[in-house]
Amino acid sequence: MEASVLTRTKTDSIKQILANQKKYFKTKATLPVDFRIKQLKKLKAGILKYETEILNAIEADLGKDHLGGYLTEVGFVLNDIEDALRNIRSWAKPKRKSTPLFHQKASSYVHSDPYGMTLIIAPWNYPFQLLFAPLVGAIAGGNTTVLKPSEVSIESTKVAVKMVKEIFDEEYVAIVDGGIPESQALLAEKFDYIFYTGSTHVGRIVYQAAAKHLTPVTLELGGKSPCIIDENTHIEYTAKRLLWGKLINAGQTCIAPDYIFVHQNIKDKMIAEFKKQIKAFFGDDPKGNSEYCKIINTRHFNRVKKLMNSGDIIYGGETDETASYIGPTIIDNVSPEDPIMQEEIFGPLIPIVPYNTMDEVVDFINDRPKPLALYVFSNNQKNINKILKETSSGGVCVNDTLMHIANPHLPFGGVGESGMGAYHGHASFTTFTHQKSVLHKSFLFDMPIRYNPYSAKTGNLLKTLLKRFNK
Repeated sequence: MEASVLTRTKTDSIKQILANQKKYFKTKATLPVDFRIKQLKKLKAGILKYETEILNAIEADLGKDHLGGYLTEVGFVLNDIEDALRNIRSWAKPKRKSTPLFHQKASSYVHSDPYGMTLIIAPWNYPFQLLFAPLVGAIAGGNTTVLKPSEVSIESTKVAVKMVKEIFDEEYVAIVDGGIPESQALLAEKFDYIFYTGSTHVGRIVYQAAAKHLTPVTLELGGKSPCIIDENTHIEYTAKRLLWGKLINAGQTCIAPDYIFVHQNIKDKMIAEFKKQIKAFFGDDPKGNSEYCKIINTRHFNRVKKLMNSGDIIYGGETDETASYIGPTIIDNVSPEDPIMQEEIFGPLIPIVPYNTMDEVVDFINDRPKPLALYVFSNNQKNINKILKETSSGGVCVNDTLMHIANPHLPFGGVGESGMGAYHGHASFTTFTHQKSVLHKSFLFDMPIRYNPYSAKTGNLLKTLLKRFNK
């Protein structure tokens, strides 16, 4: 599939696309909630029409079977659309806020304004979900959008281009295919909001480009997400839930558990259970299991394979470059200086880091960039609370992995080098809208003492009123 090529969007046409979208947004066509609902329904219908093509493309790019593609990509986006359709009228209504007595007679509320022209740049590892889930928020928020899918997940991008062009007018939702030159051409233009998902390195480039125009951004980045297994845990459930989150998509997930802290007292038991559950999941030959994904391309295959030189492989280690296959691999005796502990793995490698006290775990995590996700498996609430209170991460999942992103009521996003901003559910709507504060004062009454000139008496009275009533 790597020999396949995309039909690149001409970079000189990008300015015209943006000019058309700017003109269209000025017509105010995107503002009515009924219009947004109609567009969400069109997106849903288009996804259902192209469902088989989408799943075939994901399988071609990542070796993911149709069920896996539906659960992690197509179904995920459809659920986002349904959530938006159920709630958009409520989300879009002005939200009343309390008004201090000093400001009476007045009312206060927050109005959700669309930003205008938005840009969504998606990665290759979940090529459908991470392109269209943000689009749901952009549509619900009343914006126009330019989509930039990844040039790495070629087959998925081809289907996305065909689908978007069929569903939407380019002046409303456009899609730009291509690689670095096209991305650079987009980032050189002024958007009203940019939503980027991908590596921290490229995230810095996007942020620098946005800063030139003072464009607000959401950066969904990555990093090394630690997983902590306490001495007091359920061995079997911990292994199953951790491995499911680590090995889904062959580890090519931004919030996959990256390295595993295991209490020294249960290390041997935990490793034995890991081996047992990997076999239960994928059999003795994961390569021949249709539910096990491949590495996206040769470049990433070689990168992940090189990381296997760190520490000692105690399980797995099989590779096949022609099939872009790397099997589930448990690695022991890694050191903090090893490459596998320095860069995001983004593959099915499971480094084990033994520990004795929770303090050393907390110190280790806090000495490094803040992770996008943090996982802790424990029946000890004291230790759970310690992790929650003494570490910082984009999100936390206790006694499970990945599932915090599947709750539309929880915002998903990073912190520090793992990103900024959040989305999913209502958070997607607020991400793609400016929360405008409004105070509406009545003409029924006016407070004369607020105006100049001020005497000592009126000054003292104003101070008293502010202290008493501005609460």
